[in-house]
Amino acid sequence: MQRLSHHTLRTNFRQLLASDSCYHTASVFDPMSARIAADLGFEVGILGGSVASLQVLAAPDFALITLSEFVEQAVRIGRVARLPIIADADHGYGNALNVMRTVVELERAGIAALTIEDTLLPAKFGRKSTDLIGQFEAVGKIRAALEARVDPELCIIARTNAKVIGIEEVIARAQAYQTAGADGICLVGIEDFEQLEQVAEKLSVPLMLVTYGNPRLRDNARLAALGVRIVVNGHAAYFAAIKATYDCLREQRQIDACDLNASQLSVKYSTAEEYLEWAEEYMQVKE
Repeated sequence: MQRLSHHTLRTNFRQLLASDSCYHTASVFDPMSARIAADLGFEVGILGGSVASLQVLAAPDFALITLSEFVEQAVRIGRVARLPIIADADHGYGNALNVMRTVVELERAGIAALTIEDTLLPAKFGRKSTDLIGQFEAVGKIRAALEARVDPELCIIARTNAKVIGIEEVIARAQAYQTAGADGICLVGIEDFEQLEQVAEKLSVPLMLVTYGNPRLRDNARLAALGVRIVVNGHAAYFAAIKATYDCLREQRQIDACDLNASQLSVKYSTAEEYLEWAEEYMQVKE
């Protein structure tokens, strides 16, 4: 495979954003998966925060992974990547100053783009992890991220969640992040094209959608026409790896197959139920 500099990969990603097409990400979780994705012709990959938490900690996506642990995995992938990699940088691992540190470390790791979301993480005492921080604080994080980057080709993408706030607030937040200088807006929880159209017509920057395979958003041409350049369907590759590992080891031990699917296996072996019990016991957080 042709070796490309991190700067070149970032330039390639910006060209994707500037195009009139819509691209679907390959979910990558280690150097081998990144090489496979590039060899199969994927234009862009993504390292999900939830996947990194499972891969590095065998823990659920409860904001447990630290910046250094996430960056270590990003470095391993960035060392061999032959396609641009988006990093799901969660909430930037803290306040605006932490966001600046996050950008510095992920840029050095070779990441082409990163998303910073406005979710309140970790969850507040007695609250769910779907709460959002205030718009003013979120704008400060985006401005701080832009200030921290050295390579101007590195893309900073602001992310918000349409599933937990009304569409008018989604638009207001997205416009504020665009005005702050975000290179793109990542939307989670968009239900259908009607919602997407309401947001898209108010923005001029490229859009990134996290759809988790929503069948109502599967028209690639229509997505592209609305300014969607990047689609994240989910992280099936890693869950398939969990299932394959389980089946391989189970067969070696001559144990009968169970009826758990890949997602259920990930919940079982990440001890998600224990974490939920601890969150309720020690923080009064109920998911």
